[in-house]
Amino acid sequence: MLAARAEEVDETGRFVAESYDLLKQEGLVEAGVPSELGGGGAEVADLAEMLRVMARSCGSTALAFAMHTHQVAIPAWRWRHQKVAAVEPLLRRVAAERLVLLSSGGSDWIGGSGKAEKVDGGYRVNARKAFTSAAEAGSILMTGAIVEDESGNHSVIHFGAPMKSANVRIEQTWRTLGMRGTASNDVVIEDLFVPDAGVSFSRKAGEWHPVFQTIATIAFPLIYAVYLGIAESARDIAVGLANTRPGADAAIAGRMDTELRAAQLAHGWMLDAVARNAPSADTVNEVMIGRTLVARHGIEAVELAMELAGGASFYRKAGLERRFRDIQGARFHPLQSGPQARYAGAVALGRPTAEIF
Repeated sequence: MLAARAEEVDETGRFVAESYDLLKQEGLVEAGVPSELGGGGAEVADLAEMLRVMARSCGSTALAFAMHTHQVAIPAWRWRHQKVAAVEPLLRRVAAERLVLLSSGGSDWIGGSGKAEKVDGGYRVNARKAFTSAAEAGSILMTGAIVEDESGNHSVIHFGAPMKSANVRIEQTWRTLGMRGTASNDVVIEDLFVPDAGVSFSRKAGEWHPVFQTIATIAFPLIYAVYLGIAESARDIAVGLANTRPGADAAIAGRMDTELRAAQLAHGWMLDAVARNAPSADTVNEVMIGRTLVARHGIEAVELAMELAGGASFYRKAGLERRFRDIQGARFHPLQSGPQARYAGAVALGRPTAEIF
């Protein structure tokens, strides 16, 4: 059913709303919540497989849902492995109410964004959060804002912004090359009051924090499972088209499968880092090396799929050109190529990584 709608949402650029209705009906919204708290009990590797398979049919649905999925998987991991009781109410609500969590990760990241002003009993927040996938389906935006103290020091507070608040609105900014159905529009927060009790944690701006090491270690194998699934589906489409052409070059098919296998191996490496259950600067490095390799080899595999299929790949009806456009998104998530290389190099040379992001 996802595949049947994928072409239409790509053409129109509208959000994959019907796909989200289906995911809710099938219990996938709460899949990552521990079973003890009312959810499906799926571990990170299971969730990655779910997203990989989903992406073979519709990249937009899978990428948008990956943003919710990792926002559930992270507190679930902290509840299971660090015994963090504070995340339990949120996880129970996701399971009971089928809340959809949104991420502003790409527009926040380690540096933070937006402004939080300290007021009596809490903070007054103003911010614009770009790349908020599935914004119109979301219940809570998991985000943050920068606080400046009297000495000029900057910290970031993290909180959930209710999407139904009169102080939160969506701006339709998502007109893009690919991943059009994610509707990753800007969310604008204006004079939102966040009570002190609503702040989940705070950290120094522009510097890695242990919670962000957990976030990076768990989130990116889920997000890049989507791009792997897109590359796999492009490969299968290309093979089908090539088999109708007697002159198709087997060497191109071989190069394509070699690139795809490299992406698959790199993604497995990312999941191995998660399986250590010990997020750290080192696991961030391993995951981000994997992220670069999945992107590099996945994009190359899709380019070779286009070449293998020949002129037929240029027609939208074949589905290859959409996958070619969608996989370009793999270039833009953190850590992008420059910061990732600097981070890996600092680890190799025994240098600090706290401010490389």
